Amino acid sequence: MPHHSRLSTFVLDCNADDLAPHVEFWSRALGKRVDTLDEDGDGKYARLQTDPDEPVLLLQKVAHPPRIHLDIETDDVEAEVERLVALGARRVEQVHTWVVMEAPSGHRFCVVRQQRKPFGPHLNRWD
Repeated sequence: MPHHSRLSTFVLDCNADDLAPHVEFWSRALGKRVDTLDEDGDGKYARLQTDPDEPVLLLQKVAHPPRIHLDIETDDVEAEVERLVALGARRVEQVHTWVVMEAPSGHRFCVVRQQRKPFGPHLNRWD
């Protein structure tokens, strides 16, 4: 069955107790206003404002060293994970509704449910 996917989000992983100063820095550095300082009500995620045709910019509180990872959004998480495994990626772990993957290069990324409706531009169709 065909499914769709596209680059969804750049996630700035911040090893910090307080995301606020990091959100302020990236907001000013990128010229993007703060959309929310607490996306899910748990203090772990903050979002900068982006246009519908741009990737989401999310800051995430983490326990590992700081890094940037990307999310691929899809209308069929399992089909997209299987497609990426066939390309050489490795499934690392299931977390809630998304799957953490590792590319052959060693870079971690996530496959997530569709984040914005409609998908908008830059959509891939996989048969």
